[in-house]
Amino acid sequence: VLLSLDWERRFDHMQQHSGQHLVTAIAEQMFGFKTTSWELGRQRSVIELDTPSVTAEQIEALERSVNEKIRERVPVRVRELAVDDPEIETVRSRGLPDDHAGPVRVVDIEGVDSNMCCGTHVSNLSDLQVIKLLGTEKGKKNKTNLVFLAGNRVLKSVEQSHSTEKALTSLLKNGPGEHVEAVKRLQSSVKLLQKNNLNLLRDIAVLIARDFKSKPVRSPLLVLHRKEGDSEFMNIIANEIGTEETLLFLTVGDEKEAGLFLLAGPVEAVENLGPRVAELLGGKGAGKRGRFQGKATKMSRRGEVQALLQEFIGQQSPEA
Repeated sequence: VLLSLDWERRFDHMQQHSGQHLVTAIAEQMFGFKTTSWELGRQRSVIELDTPSVTAEQIEALERSVNEKIRERVPVRVRELAVDDPEIETVRSRGLPDDHAGPVRVVDIEGVDSNMCCGTHVSNLSDLQVIKLLGTEKGKKNKTNLVFLAGNRVLKSVEQSHSTEKALTSLLKNGPGEHVEAVKRLQSSVKLLQKNNLNLLRDIAVLIARDFKSKPVRSPLLVLHRKEGDSEFMNIIANEIGTEETLLFLTVGDEKEAGLFLLAGPVEAVENLGPRVAELLGGKGAGKRGRFQGKATKMSRRGEVQALLQEFIGQQSPEA
């Protein structure tokens, strides 16, 4: 049998698993927090602690203590005990399955922890390099999830954070210490611009409606597209014009790809044409009381919709 081992992945799992044993043992010794489960994630790992909360001070003390053990270069050993060995009673575990047979595998962190385990581990805590506790998240059933990184994952996280920091420094034109304030200022500016843009769109919608209504001879069909509009923009136009006699086909968004549409007009006409308009535009919609609106994926077919509406109006006119 030829075996090919992905050592980088294996060593990563060893670091995270041994790191979990260490954090679990020290958390119970220092604060009485028992571990009920843990998850080895692809980027970060999580230990579920049987406590409703963990303070920032406790996290800091726990992180300091586990890294002291790493610096002390504590050995990690694997041994096997007979199932009837009385020493098994002193080993931390969830208990053996009823159908267990054969020896019991125990992982010892010298002077720190003895735990039943079938996983792969480092041979010395120094192989963990460092453990970083990233904080806590609310867990299930009044428990707390402690998020951590061990070994090379800490180095990768620092490298990624530094790359992000460099990119932000270039974009924001200031130092890392000022990034947060710079982003807050940008967010405030964006909110103000969005508000101003919305107000302008509302004003434009009213003006479009008034211009249409002021014409001596009002067309029975209004077709309008505006790239930067939204649903409110279309509905304002429909409200201002009134749709008892006029059929409105309004669209916003990309001229050829995705966007929004509104068909408004006499109730019977909209009920008849709405689903057909949505189908032509490759979209879906719904409506009531003379309005049918929805999302479209093929805005390039607006011309086909206009032709459909003109044909319908032609069929309804007295001359026809």
